[in-house]
Amino acid sequence: MRLLESLVGTPLAGAVGWTLLHSLWEGAILAVALAAVLMATRSPRVRYAAACAAMLVMLGGFGITFVRMMPEGVQSARAVKKPAFFPWNVATSADGGNPSDTVLAAVVPWLAPFWIAGVWIFYLRHVAGWISISRMRRRGVCGVSEHWQSELASLSARLHLTRPVVLLESCLADAPMVLGHFRPFILMPVGLLAGLPAAQVEAILMHELAHIRRHDYLVNVLQRSVEGLLFYHPAVWWMSRVMRNERENCCDDLVVEMSGDAHEYARALAALEQNRWSGCEPAVAARGGNLVKRIRRLLYPKGPNGVWTPLCASVVFLATAALAVVALQAAPAQESAAEEPHAAAGKVSPYVKWLNEDVVYIIADVERAAYLKLTTDEEREHFIEQFWQRRDPKQPGTAENELKVEHYRRIAYANEHFGTRSGRQGWQTDRGYIYIVYGPPDEIDFHPDGGSQGSSQPPYPFEDFRYKHVDDVGDDVSVRFIDRTRTDDFHVAPGNGRQ
Repeated sequence: MRLLESLVGTPLAGAVGWTLLHSLWEGAILAVALAAVLMATRSPRVRYAAACAAMLVMLGGFGITFVRMMPEGVQSARAVKKPAFFPWNVATSADGGNPSDTVLAAVVPWLAPFWIAGVWIFYLRHVAGWISISRMRRRGVCGVSEHWQSELASLSARLHLTRPVVLLESCLADAPMVLGHFRPFILMPVGLLAGLPAAQVEAILMHELAHIRRHDYLVNVLQRSVEGLLFYHPAVWWMSRVMRNERENCCDDLVVEMSGDAHEYARALAALEQNRWSGCEPAVAARGGNLVKRIRRLLYPKGPNGVWTPLCASVVFLATAALAVVALQAAPAQESAAEEPHAAAGKVSPYVKWLNEDVVYIIADVERAAYLKLTTDEEREHFIEQFWQRRDPKQPGTAENELKVEHYRRIAYANEHFGTRSGRQGWQTDRGYIYIVYGPPDEIDFHPDGGSQGSSQPPYPFEDFRYKHVDDVGDDVSVRFIDRTRTDDFHVAPGNGRQ
């Protein structure tokens, strides 16, 4: 349980949580855009390309959002324990913020461990399916006759395939399927080659070769990877279903274009319905998609466009977007939180500055929540006074509060010595964070030119803070900061800790 709480308390967990919430409305917008494309065109190639693009954009949006949600300056794991700097937990409004935002900010990091667990579950399921499918290459298979080997070679030449394709009969497969990308196999159920007319078998083989020509096996593997990463989002599963359906439609159109007989191919698909596919998702098979709709589409190509399905899906995803507005409204304004004190220094309330800058590293979540509920300046003044009295190392009420004096001295020192060329104040940097929270190090080892050539030290400028003892951390703690950009912007290096 302590490990889980430690994970939730990191900036990474908060960034993941906010990214998950933002991805809800981002995916909803993409789903609506995809639905509009599906309603506007009947071309399976265009529809398939649009679905692929929507899924890629959603994955890219997830990554970009995650990067933007990461706290500024957090490029690697912190070397010390809480309190950590959570930019998404910093209020920027003049009245001290909305208490509901603080509650949401406290809950959002807990989404991270559940998301990680879900990703592991889905990926393990995919790996198990892939292993099961891979075994079908070696178990219960036998070669086909010379006639069908030559027919396969002839069909491959017609489709301009340069990769060698192996055709095998399998007693474990109940429908034709393609396995592999670099060394593709086509598995045919035992008896299918002899049980169907030659024209229908050729059409089915051409369908599988079309999958190989279009690299559908590789696309399907990547598609499953995105599904596992974004398993929680209904838009992803809908996009994925569209991709699978249109993928089969593209291959069907290619078969009809090459053979010129849609009715014979439709009869071949109907014959396949007698053999139920096992549902091994890592493979691509002739029975993929909705078989009845595929046959109807082949026989009646000018039928209705079926706009109601994407239209209903659009309504569902718009509802999801409406729910996700809560996340948008409560989302962290990271850039404004860092820039507002500089852009309008004369207008920012000192009480906001006290919360967002002076004590951002040392105030407890409970205290922050209580402070945000205050409505008058008198109440805030009294709270600040009580805040420092509770931390007075001597008898509360004495003339001088040593901890308060030392805290502001550390902030002043950090601003004077740890500022960056880009304009970030010293208290906002990693070195400033460590210095303010844990005090002056017992030893500072600064290497402005980095390590010498051939040594194990980094080639960039680096600085080591060494502490003989840090409360709640331990003895002989060393924290290394590296300036990879050579702009005085030092970040905590990975692998810090006790020596």
